[in-house]
Amino acid sequence: MVHVLSGRTLLRPTDPERSRVFYGEQLGLAVYREFGEGPERGTVYFLGGGFLELSGRSEVPPSSAVRLWLQVADVAAAHEELRGKGVEIVRPPVKEPWGLIEMWVADPDGTRIVLVEVPADHPIRYRPGI
Repeated sequence: MVHVLSGRTLLRPTDPERSRVFYGEQLGLAVYREFGEGPERGTVYFLGGGFLELSGRSEVPPSSAVRLWLQVADVAAAHEELRGKGVEIVRPPVKEPWGLIEMWVADPDGTRIVLVEVPADHPIRYRPGI
């Protein structure tokens, strides 16, 4: 078995500076580290238990199959904050049939990001007997 010590998702944005503004200023992710110089320098953001790295540049946006799943404490508060910052809200918060409250946004290249709130009574938080 591979012993994984850390992991990260890598995105190659079409406009690195625009994406840094989105992830750092609009979404409010904290910077873990930066490397390189110039407009295509790398920036790694904290994602709770993982990392998101923006580095390099791509001529085409990432595949629509790429999605980010981010758990937040209060999705309604995140909705208000992000809407106020001009973030594209793809879908406002909705309680899903499986009990999670989900909201969808998109980054500047169209990468879909789901912000998820896990209610206190949801089985993902606690399962008696396990």
